Parts: sequence; C-alpha cells; structure tokens
Amino acid sequence: MHNKLIYLIVAVAAIAVGFLAAKTWRERTTPTAVVEAPYIAKAPVLTLPEFSLKNRAGELQSVHSWPGKSLVLNFWATWCAPCRREIPLLLDLQKQYAADGVQVVGIAVDFREDVLKYADTMHIDYPLLIGEQDGLEAVDAFGIEAVGFPYTVFTDAQGNIITTHIGELHKHQAELILATIKKVNSGELAVGAARTELAAALSNLKALVASDG
Repeated sequence: MHNKLIYLIVAVAAIAVGFLAAKTWRERTTPTAVVEAPYIAKAPVLTLPEFSLKNRAGELQSVHSWPGKSLVLNFWATWCAPCRREIPLLLDLQKQYAADGVQVVGIAVDFREDVLKYADTMHIDYPLLIGEQDGLEAVDAFGIEAVGFPYTVFTDAQGNIITTHIGELHKHQAELILATIKKVNSGELAVGAARTELAAALSNLKALVASDG
C-alpha cells in the first residue's frame, strides 16, 4: 500500500511538471499583443541563416534545402488565428509563382502532432519544417527583437533576404514583394536597391489601404 501511494504521488508530480512545461512554452510562443512591426527587421540579417528542423517525415532538414529558389518562409502556429487565415493565400502563391522559382516553406513553431493534424485538414502541399523551442531559435536567427506570428521572410534565388513581414500577409503585399524579387533574380534590380524601394512601396501601400479603409 505504501509503495502504491508513493507511485501515485510521483505520477501526479510528473503530470504537473509536464503541464507547467507546456504552459510555459505556450506562454513563450504566444504573442501577448498585436505587433505592429516594420517590414524590415530592426536588426536585419541580410542572408538566409543556417538552421535545421524536422520535416513532416520527422527527419532533420536544412532551410537551405531549396538552392536556387526564391523562398517564402512563413513562421506560424496552429493556435495563431492570422496564421490560419494566411494559409489559403500561401497555397495560392505556391501554385501561382512556382514557375518563377518561388518556394513556400511553412515553419511551424508548435507541437508536432497539432501541426500534422492541421496540415492534413488544410491540405498543405508545400514543405513544412516543425519545431518548438528550436523553432523559436530559428526565428531568433533572423535578428528580430520580438516574436510575433505570423512572420514571413522573403529571399531571392541567391539567399539574400529582401524583406520580412510580421503580421498577416495579404495578396497585394505578396504580389508586390514577389514582383520585386523577380526583378532581382533577372538582374534588373540590385539587392540593396530592391530592399530600399520595396520598403518604401510597402509603406505607401499600407498608407493607401488604411486611407481607403
């Protein structure tokens, strides 16, 4: 009887520790307020950093697994409402711009089981990389000062980061960004000029949308 009581106490303690760990992790990853962030990170990383996360098959995969592609790296989580609203747009972007060498990659900072279930429900057909604390570390590698989801990074075909966006991405923004990146890839526009012009164009677009609303 004494042994059973000890076993019960240990089991309850283990459950409590697991619950607190999960709660702490969710508090760490859940934004506490809407983030109104600039399109270019305040401490920008200019080229795609190296990190690896597990893919849908459970194998570690590098973010550099798509050489020669212009990447749309979308950091998201299943509990993030704007992230969920973005997914149909990301699916459309992958279909529309695949011929231009664009590759959408979803980077889920969430519990693996939740991500896989939701991905199947939404029929996500672009690659997914999945992580929890290591997913947060991947976000940090881009030099942003605060975590806010969704967070999207756009690169050219050479791995240069052209712009980043925190918050829900909309079609008019994505089309402007990808049109600019196409000019960079063709040699029509230099990387530095593209960053500067795009930052101004996105700011003007945001102001125009706000005035219309």
